[in-house]
Amino acid sequence: MATPSGFIASTGVADLTLGGGIGYLTRRFGLTVDNLLAADVVLAEGTFVTASERSHSDLFWALRGGGGNFGIVTSFTLRCHDIGEHGTIIGGPVLYDFADTADVMRWYRELLPALPEELSGWIGLITIPPAPPFPEELWGRKSCAIVWCYTGAHDRADEVLAPVKAYGSPLLVGLQPMPFTVLQSAFDGLYPAGLQWSWRADFVNEISDAAIDVHLKYGAQLPTGHSTMHMYPIDGAASRVPAGATAFAYRDGGWAGVIVGVDPDPANADLISQWAKDYWKDLHPTSAGGAYVNFLMVEGQDRVRAAYRGNYDRLAKVKNRYDPENIFHINQNIQPASRSSA
Repeated sequence: MATPSGFIASTGVADLTLGGGIGYLTRRFGLTVDNLLAADVVLAEGTFVTASERSHSDLFWALRGGGGNFGIVTSFTLRCHDIGEHGTIIGGPVLYDFADTADVMRWYRELLPALPEELSGWIGLITIPPAPPFPEELWGRKSCAIVWCYTGAHDRADEVLAPVKAYGSPLLVGLQPMPFTVLQSAFDGLYPAGLQWSWRADFVNEISDAAIDVHLKYGAQLPTGHSTMHMYPIDGAASRVPAGATAFAYRDGGWAGVIVGVDPDPANADLISQWAKDYWKDLHPTSAGGAYVNFLMVEGQDRVRAAYRGNYDRLAKVKNRYDPENIFHINQNIQPASRSSA
């Protein structure tokens, strides 16, 4: 059994959950916060409470997307789901030549929303890693990649995956049965602790032609082998939750996009940071306006507000009740209502 849980196994459950929680299971089962049943919390004043729909419901609402603004969560109770065949799913990457990116993105933007929710796939621009299991002749090649995850019954897999397997002229089709945990941890080795990271992000309701032009421009300029762009689907079950039901406000479907400049060498920090900033600046006009809070860096209060849309003022009121002195402020900070109105 599993609950929606991100894309890299080393992601911490606390930050993942409190920010929303986007993952391979989101189309089918919603966000991590949509599967949160209760949370034990130490408040700023030192008291211990359990937040749920029945107890401290305002705090429970805010915890589901509001980040670490309201207390220290010491435990989570999460709903889990049967997936695949005894936890074995069918998944893996399908890699296309970078020259085919525009066509692949146009095909993908139409296909993905029409797929059964048991099948999800994020799309990205990558440099193919110079390591097995990738064929040596593909090492270092720029690619438009889609990583698929099918969690339904295996006797339907051929039918559901048929359009994925039939499209285009892929460089590699890596779809195969595997434990869900294998897919969940597939990229851990590529992104060990200690790398230099520069993040920029936005939600997008559609992958427009204008956006594709920007992706082509900056995908061709990937500054390092680790640098990449991903778009994660947030339609299906996640989009059926009303925008005001949790603090996570972007319930329109579409994708959570992220641009990351990454490299092990601190000497390349300016290079990867400038690429990410320039990419985001050109792409932002095609976005829904705000970003997934777990993808934000230190970008200012306007960006924090944009991450929560119309839910920000309610979050500020909950903050004022549970942390009026803003003790928990080393985060994407939601200022107490008394301060934000001053």
